[in-house]
Amino acid sequence: MKRQLVILALASVLAACGPSEADLRAAAEAAAAQKEQAAAELAKQYEDARVAQKWEMARIHGAALLAQYPDTQAATEIQQSFDEVKGKAEAQREQDRLSSLWNYSQVADGGGIQRSALIYSQETVDVDGSGPRTVQLVFRDHPKWKRSSYLVLQAGDFAKACYRRCTVTVTTDDGKSRRMSANRPDTDEAIAMFIDDEKALWKLARNNKALAIEFQTRDVGAREVVFETGGLNPTHMPGWD
Repeated sequence: MKRQLVILALASVLAACGPSEADLRAAAEAAAAQKEQAAAELAKQYEDARVAQKWEMARIHGAALLAQYPDTQAATEIQQSFDEVKGKAEAQREQDRLSSLWNYSQVADGGGIQRSALIYSQETVDVDGSGPRTVQLVFRDHPKWKRSSYLVLQAGDFAKACYRRCTVTVTTDDGKSRRMSANRPDTDEAIAMFIDDEKALWKLARNNKALAIEFQTRDVGAREVVFETGGLNPTHMPGWD
């Protein structure tokens, strides 16, 4: 009996030493308030980035908020715009990727400035039986030879008929195909073939995310390559638009 009384006394002492129910409630409220404050700070960063149209930054802040503080008021509020932000961030990433595919140059030539915009084919293709290689599409503005557009091969050659006149087939995003006149200059300086209507080809490149161009080769017949042209920046080629 005496032992039981001692145990009860110790239990009472331990209970008295521990936090009270009010203390526990106050601690929980303080933790909740801290969580709401941290969530509100992330929400402000999210909103600032969204207003500034920095979509990827807004997406990062929003995703962090929803992952770390999903049950806060701030998380509830950003849900209304987060799907739109994610969509715009994805679209911006894709546009940045497309823009990075183009290479631009400006060099002094012939008393003026030669400007060019160059893009490589999306995939490699075998044009002569020796293995797959990339194909280049170039838009050039030369002070002497003026504007032109042409394909460049890394190996092989275009069909012999193209040394006079041939056609290439250009297919746009909507699936429509058009035949365009082309010619391969009789020179060994480069394996290049001009697409004669550079103005029309430029317009197609500017208005489509991708162009597929089919051309005839000397060794293996028709080949088709795709150029992801949607990131073409006209500011590097003044006067083309």
